[in-house]
Amino acid sequence: MWILGISAFYHDSAAALIKDGVIVAAAQEERFNRQKHCADFPRQAIEYCLREAGIALAQLDNIVFYDKPFLKFERLLETYHAFAPSGFRSFVRAMPVWLKEKLFQKRLLTQELQALAPGFDPSQRLLFSEHHLSHAASAFYPSPFDKALILTMDGVGEWATTSVMLGEGNTIRSLKEIHFPHSLGLLYSAFTYFTGFEVNAGEYKLMGLAPYGEPKYVGLIKEHLIDIADDGSYRLDMSYFNYCTGLTMTNKRFDKLFARGPRQPESEITQMDMDLARSIQVVTEEVVMKMVASLRQEYGIENICLAGGVALNSVANGKLARSGLFDGLWIQPAAGDAGGALGAALVAYHLHHQQPRLSVVEPDAMQGAYLGPAFTDAEIQTVLDNAAVVYQTLTDDELIAAAAQALAEEKVIGWFQGRMEFGPRALGNRSILGDPRSAKTQSVMNLKIKFRESFRPFAPSVLAEDAQAYFDLQQPSPYMLLVAPVQAGRCVEFSDEVRAVTGIERVNLAKSDIPAVTHVDHSARIQTVSATSNPRYYNLINRFKALSGYGLVVNTSFNVRDEPIVCTPQDALRCFQNTAMDELYLGNYRLQKNAVEWSG
Repeated sequence: MWILGISAFYHDSAAALIKDGVIVAAAQEERFNRQKHCADFPRQAIEYCLREAGIALAQLDNIVFYDKPFLKFERLLETYHAFAPSGFRSFVRAMPVWLKEKLFQKRLLTQELQALAPGFDPSQRLLFSEHHLSHAASAFYPSPFDKALILTMDGVGEWATTSVMLGEGNTIRSLKEIHFPHSLGLLYSAFTYFTGFEVNAGEYKLMGLAPYGEPKYVGLIKEHLIDIADDGSYRLDMSYFNYCTGLTMTNKRFDKLFARGPRQPESEITQMDMDLARSIQVVTEEVVMKMVASLRQEYGIENICLAGGVALNSVANGKLARSGLFDGLWIQPAAGDAGGALGAALVAYHLHHQQPRLSVVEPDAMQGAYLGPAFTDAEIQTVLDNAAVVYQTLTDDELIAAAAQALAEEKVIGWFQGRMEFGPRALGNRSILGDPRSAKTQSVMNLKIKFRESFRPFAPSVLAEDAQAYFDLQQPSPYMLLVAPVQAGRCVEFSDEVRAVTGIERVNLAKSDIPAVTHVDHSARIQTVSATSNPRYYNLINRFKALSGYGLVVNTSFNVRDEPIVCTPQDALRCFQNTAMDELYLGNYRLQKNAVEWSG
């Protein structure tokens, strides 16, 4: 049974294909059309999934959309009615789009699918899941648990903003929900907006900025903006927010509360922005921790799965992992809306068709999230020859040795191997790599390669068996979704003079013996790499360890600021050409910057 899941028309559109409950392929549309967070119908992602499986659209048993447009429209109408006459301008702006496109998505989906395959009639195969159910399914069904609580937290689905479900066998049932407009995800996004970052794109920047600040505004936030109950449930004071009916996230009352307006994008980041980031991060962690503690006590279930955009808050995830509240924690690597495509397909298979789950697998059923397209050496060579570049052809051993030596010499390399990752993280197949021992790696990679804000931290990829030698991490973290402290013995003890350094200047401090992956609060967002999950990447890190004594490397996504992660060899070449990367490893081919002769 072939089932295609689709998420689209809001942000991070994607397609995912399963066969008899097994994930065959999944990818975001942005990787193909090069528009970051693309919300369009995922035409190229669908074409890729079908091509990977070697089937035509007509061979699909079902095509499943990840939410229910009519329920969203109902929420929109009821919200405008509740807040009327406020929001009339926003209402007038939103209605034509809904009436023309979003409300009648069955018709729109049919048109888009028929454009892919003229004459194709999807009417008897088209299904619609609910948004939070899609998230929950994406987290539970690929997890290694036969029974688990499922916590989904995001901006908003149809009505739900936070939902708790129970997964058992092939079933998922709803236990409780918090409804719009009360949303932890939208509260976090409001601060993303207020500190000058882009909503639905800059939340991870806010999380990265938080350790530079102090939690000065926690009291103000809890007194005025959010009421948190002992069980972690919450309500927002909507008089401070504009997202229900306005065109911005916050309003003038919010401005008055913090005695300033939103930071202008690209303007200087102030200490206040850092303090606001730290404060909302602390509040977010409090909500999450109170909620999961209450769920553990109420239901007595030992495992929990997470999905939704808030599940990408790896700092909160790390705190949950270290708490020991649950025996098992599993987080969907594509936790945002892209993962809804996969969840929708799994909902159809297990709930609509009542098909049993396959045997619970270890570590999970996500195949390392390596679910995107791969390219053969022959295909890569054709690209290189057409680009008229100088390259070397290497054996597997020569490739690993050359790349490890380059890293040991503090060079920054592009690493393009195997199938592209599904989700927002590069996990060693579409990565830019560096030496974690080098104090200059972070600034070089941020400013000369990634062209992004200097405060942004980089993640380590560490051999799974060596992880505890570097980090206080008690479980595997294959998807880079857990932040943990660097082991105290590796951290530098700051003098009083150094401690007096504040703000962004702290980025230049030597914080440990692995400074390139140590954030200013002596933490790191960790990817553990096993020999079974990614043999080539594991072998590279292992060879680097033989040269340097360190079983980890710096890993950041293979892209520059405001561009999606590279998908094709052409994308990788272009990124290599336009940055200060020293070397590029495409399959079994090596390019060195001083040896490249570009044809234009």
